[in-house]
Amino acid sequence: MDAHATNAPTRRQVVLSAGAGIAAAGLLAACVEPRATPTADASAVAARGAGTRVAALAEVPVGGALSVDVDGHALLLTRPAEGEVHLFSSICPHAGCKVVPADAELDCPCHGSRFALADGAVLAGPAPAPLAEIAVEIRGDDVVLT
Repeated sequence: MDAHATNAPTRRQVVLSAGAGIAAAGLLAACVEPRATPTADASAVAARGAGTRVAALAEVPVGGALSVDVDGHALLLTRPAEGEVHLFSSICPHAGCKVVPADAELDCPCHGSRFALADGAVLAGPAPAPLAEIAVEIRGDDVVLT
């Protein structure tokens, strides 16, 4: 062995170690980044103010739901009956996954929670609470915030 050899890391080891550290820091930041909550999401949308158009009533099938977006907030507009509409945050109260329209209900594909069209109540699954609701009404041919 060379008398001048040291145990100093090679350039490759330094680069690989730095890359791993950067990746770990990014992963940690993603884990601790605060997620939107159903209540905060609903409050932000409601703050847009009464009269804000959500969608055309004709776009929402009777007995079904429609995914809509208001200022970057993913929402679910439901129409359980002809003259009845409801707007819910699409954030599942269980783990923050995105709830989607399904046959006559709203479903969370992550862990199997299911919610009612009429009131966002939990029908099944691990969700501990109903979906957060945002007040809306039918005004002419549109659904608007109240």
